[in-house]
Formats: sequence, structure tokens, C-alpha cells
Amino acid sequence: MTTPFPSRRPPRLGVHVTDQGVDVAVLAAHATAVELCLFDGVEGTLTERRITLSGPVHGVFSASVPGIRAGQRYGFRAHGPWNPAAGLRYNPTKLLVDPYARGLLGEVEHVPQTYGHVVGPDLRGDPYGPPDHRDSAGHVPFSVVVDTRDLRSPDPTTNRPWTPWSRTVVYEAHVKGLTALHDALPTELRGTYAGLAHPAVLDHLLGLGVTAVELLPVHAFSSEPHLVEKGLTNYWGYSTLGFFAPHAAYATREARALGPAAVLDEVRTTVHALHEAGLEVLLDVVYNHTCEGGLPGQHLSWRGLDSALYYAHDGGVPARLADVTGTGNTLDFRRPEVTRMTLDSLRYWADVVGVDGFRFDLAVTLGRDVDGFTPYHPLLVAAQVDPSLHGLKLVAEPWDVGPGGWRTGQFPVPFAEWNDRFRNATRSFWLADPARAAHGLPGHRVRDLATRLSGSVDLFGHTDPPLVRGPVASVNYVTAHDGFTLADLVAYDHKHNAANGEQNRDGTDDNRSWNHGIEGPVRLDSPGADLLPLRRRSIRNLLATLVLAAGTPMITAGDEMGRTQQGNNNAYCQDSELSWVRWDASPWRKDLLATARWLLLLRRQHAALRAERFYSGRPLLPGRRPDLAWYDALGTPFDHARWHDPALRTFQMVRTAPPPGDDTVMLVVNGALDSVDVVLADEHGGRWRLAWDSVWEHPRDERAEAIASGLHAAPGDTTVLEPLSMRVYVQDPPV
Repeated sequence: MTTPFPSRRPPRLGVHVTDQGVDVAVLAAHATAVELCLFDGVEGTLTERRITLSGPVHGVFSASVPGIRAGQRYGFRAHGPWNPAAGLRYNPTKLLVDPYARGLLGEVEHVPQTYGHVVGPDLRGDPYGPPDHRDSAGHVPFSVVVDTRDLRSPDPTTNRPWTPWSRTVVYEAHVKGLTALHDALPTELRGTYAGLAHPAVLDHLLGLGVTAVELLPVHAFSSEPHLVEKGLTNYWGYSTLGFFAPHAAYATREARALGPAAVLDEVRTTVHALHEAGLEVLLDVVYNHTCEGGLPGQHLSWRGLDSALYYAHDGGVPARLADVTGTGNTLDFRRPEVTRMTLDSLRYWADVVGVDGFRFDLAVTLGRDVDGFTPYHPLLVAAQVDPSLHGLKLVAEPWDVGPGGWRTGQFPVPFAEWNDRFRNATRSFWLADPARAAHGLPGHRVRDLATRLSGSVDLFGHTDPPLVRGPVASVNYVTAHDGFTLADLVAYDHKHNAANGEQNRDGTDDNRSWNHGIEGPVRLDSPGADLLPLRRRSIRNLLATLVLAAGTPMITAGDEMGRTQQGNNNAYCQDSELSWVRWDASPWRKDLLATARWLLLLRRQHAALRAERFYSGRPLLPGRRPDLAWYDALGTPFDHARWHDPALRTFQMVRTAPPPGDDTVMLVVNGALDSVDVVLADEHGGRWRLAWDSVWEHPRDERAEAIASGLHAAPGDTTVLEPLSMRVYVQDPPV
């Protein structure tokens, strides 16, 4: 027996437990009928009970169903016209995942039954052809009722660290890949949510000095058929099946056996534990497309409920999907219903799971209206004002593959953004330019790197009023999950993606990397071993530029220990040791980890390295030094012409923190292939103390200790910088 919703309360989308049973609501605006399908029993004796929902009211079908409790497996079947030419694909033989399901049970099988149209054994057919009449139940996941009022885990919203942006250091990690090889963890915790909270992992993260863990997608996802055909999987998870359900495969075996509520409890417990350690948790979220793929793809959820509403179409006849994500489909953010689903999902993960922020994959797609991208899109406005999201960290990947898709710097407050210009400038200066110079070719001028080091005001300063976002809006990165690792940037000139099964056509060719003369790994006992120290120095240069620049640094998991993917720059389908973080560090990797820790310690200790406002280049107080000053190798202040000098590869950057402190730090950069005599700059007195040199293999090795303990220099003193190196000086106050 079902009853319509009481008129006094409009239905909430999804399935919600009440004292009497459940309230059910699903959006299917073009459908003629929708059935709630309840499943009991086990494989072989599975039974299905169908309940016709009332509606539609404003496109929503709903009912109150008594007697249903948490743990019930369910799905939907939608009736309506099968008219693919008009974008309508109703096929009631296909069991559909609830877009609002809090838990999923089972996997998507890659068989003909999971397609709405007729396909052959090779899963290929005419997407405009007749519907397939085979039942997909048992071949697709069941949605599962989860009662969020009865969770057993501690509430992770009660102990958020609320780390300010100026002190934030992001660590991008994959749930499985971070701990799959960690021998300090019990076997049952490796590669799981719970493993993230193990003391050995927390000790590493805290010892490194990061403040936020950004997890690659943990929304339930499914691999694409073309990967399954090759025996591969979508390792990164950018193929969403459920925007509310955690990906169950990352839970411990025990939690999976207990069901979706236990999986959710494990996620919440992990978030709470990371909070207790002082670490924020950000989620990489993929709201721009789904796992259903293009028109020839599977019939799993949104496509069967209302393809014409959920997905963007190009307006042609027959109907074709618009694709600005490069995945075959794009959710249509011109539709209020799609915006509502996204906001409901964000609120859920914020209020129930307790995460501290989100990184929005291909975020330009989320801000497109009928005229293209706008920072005033309803979703972006709502994210600014929604109480559940207030104060959380919102980070945009500010591009997609659609027209006008590059929008770095154009998202509204309070969004931060991935800064691809920082990545490109840093790689070009330290790797691509020296590689060209070794062959007598010109490189980039220093002005681009200088702009990135000082917070990218050219990108993030254009606001109303101007400059309000500050340099922290720039999420600086040199590497991310997508592309070469830090170690591979210095070892490969070309991508090596053959393992992906796409004839090395996938992945970017714009790597701006440098193998330093030999492609790939070099043995210690080989003739090319003499280039290894320079490779290691290049890694340190890249890492220091990232950590010490104005802005918010993001480190990719494993880069601090020299992780390699053997030249694969698109390891999205490599769920193996190729992608997982190695913890059995060799001596040089241990030295690199010590360097990363030291650089992040310098950042924490010196306010001058954590600018909250854009620099003005003027004194902060009368008679004091400016907040930012630039000098050439002779200690002469830069003028306009020097910024355009293509031969100039050496400069000094002096940064001073605002009152009440008077912290001053100088970065001295030599991007030339030769040693350079540098006259230490600054005319405001005091003495420079050398805090770090990228020549050092270890920040506290014998050479470093001798220099750091014995060398203080005054402005005007001359020192020699080795080729392709950088130093950090800290100014002691005048005696």
C-alpha cells in the first residue's frame, strides 16, 4: 500500500526513512509512469515487488511506502516513449539507479542487458534503433535505503579544523593508491578509507606538513565499457554512477559485508579521525558528466529517467548529446533540476559526511547557461550563499573542452582555482627552457615565473572591488593526478602510455619536461649516472618553487618521495603498482622527503611566504622596505626593460610580511646553465642567513650544516649560485 505525499510537505528527492516507512521521490519529467521496485532474497531466488508512484507533479513522481526499512534494496523503472530521435529513451525493462541513492550494492555488468537499445555481444548497436527488452535487474547495482539518522560513526562536522587558506597546503591523493603498498598497515586496511586514518599515514602527512587531503573521486563510479574490454578499469574514478553514495570498493571487507550504511560509517569515521589530527578533507567531485557515456552508452540511471532533461543536447534532429567534457555526455546545467541535484549532493557530503570542501572537475561546465560560461550562474551563486557550504573550501578546475572553455581567474569569491599557468611557467623555466638552451635555442623570459611566484595577480586580481581574492585563490601545482609525476618530469621527454591500450595517443603532448639527456631510468652503475644529481636538483627546484610561491600549494601524493609512473602521463586506467605510492624509499627518495618537509617547515615559520593579499611593491610602513621587490644578479632593482630581456635568467625576490611582524625572505633563482655571481640585494640593513639551497641533497647533510651554521651575508656581498639552482635566505634584524 502506498499513499501520496501530504500536501503540506513537498517530497524530497530520493528515499528517506520515516517512522512509518520511507518517502520516495524521483524526477522523471517526460515519463508517463515510474515504478519503485523493491528486491528481496538472494541470487537465484530474488523477488521483485513493483509499486507505482504518484505523479508527476512538477516532473516528480512520489509516494510514502509503509513498512520499508534501512537496508532495503530498490531501483526504479520508468515508462514513457522510446523516441531516441527526440532524446526520449524510456525502457521499463531496465532497472535504474536512484540518482539520490545513499548506498549502492553490486557492480555494473558490461553485458547487452545494461543497454537501452539493442546491442550485440560486442556491445555495439544502433542507439537510434529499437529498445532492448531484456531485464537488466541483477546486472546493475541495487540502490539501498540508508537511514542517516541512525549512523554509528562520530559526527565529523563537530571537529572541523577550519584551516585558513593562508596556511593551507593541499595533498592530492587516491584512496586506494596512497596505502595499497604501505607495509605498516594491516593488510585489511590497505587501499581503504580506514587506511587513510591509520597512525602511520597520519604521521607521514603531519610530518610532511600538509593541512588538507584532497581525495580523487569517492562518489560511486563505474568503469567505461572500452576499458573493461581491455581488461582495465577507471582507476581515477571520473565516471560517476552516484553523487550521494560512497564508492564501496574503497571500504574495508568488513564494512562491505555489513552493507552501505557501514560503508558510509567508515567514510565518516575516517573524516572525523583526519579532523582530529588537524587535517581537512576535500573531495574531487565530478558533476559535469556521468558514467553512462555517449548515446551508444549504457542505460543505468539518468538516461532512463529523463535523458532529455539531465543531459545537454545539441538541438539537432535526431537528438545528439552535446559534449564539452570529452566523455560523451554532459549534464545540462541550464536546467534548474541539474543544479538542484548538484547542490543537494554537496550539502549531503558537507552536512552528513562532514568534508571540508570540494574540487570541481571541469568546473566551467557547471557554470554554463544558454549564453556560455558566467560567474553568475545559479550554481555558482548558490555555492557562495548556501549555509551548508559556508566557509568550506571550494576549488574550481577552471576549464573544459567546450568553446571558450579556459576560464582561469574568472570564478567568483570564495572559489579558489587550479592555476595551470603556474604549472606551465614552473615547468618551462626549470625544464623546457634549459633543455632548449642546451641546444642553443631561446626560452621564456623570467617575467612569467615572477608573476606566478608573486601570486598571479594578472589572473586573480580582476574582481569588484579589485584584488579581493588575494593570492590564496591560486591553487599552485606542478603536477596532479593527470600528467607526469615530479620524478618523471625530469626523466622523460615523451609520454609512454602504451599500457593504456590506445597506441600512445592518449595523454597530453605538452609536458614541458626534460630527461636531462637520457630517456627514462638510469642505473647507478651506468655511464649516464652522472646526470642523476642534476635530475634530483631539478626536482628540488620544482618542489621549492611550488612550496615557496605566493598562493596555495598542492602536492601530488608520492611526489615527496620520488614516485614514478614509468613515463605514463595518463594513468587513469592503471590500478596497479604503476599508480600506487611506493613507501620503500631508496636513499635519494628519503633525502627528497626530508627536503619537502624542510621547505614546508620554512613556509610555516615565515609569514613572508604566506601572503594573504596581493603585493603592492610599496613600503608597508613609512621608511620600511616594500612588501615585494625584485633585483637582478648585480643587486640592481628591476626596471621595465629588464623584465623583457630574453637573456636574463637570474633574479632575486625579496618578500616582507605585513605588520606587526617584520619577517623578510629572499629567493635567489638561477635558471642559467652556468654558475652566476650574485650580489645579495636589499638596502634596508640586517644580514641574510642561508636557509636552504637546492644544491643540497639533504637539508641537513654535512655540507648544508656547515654552510648554514657558518654563513651569514650582508646586502652587497657576492656569492656564487650554481647552475640551475635556487636559494632561500632569511633576513635577521639589524644588530
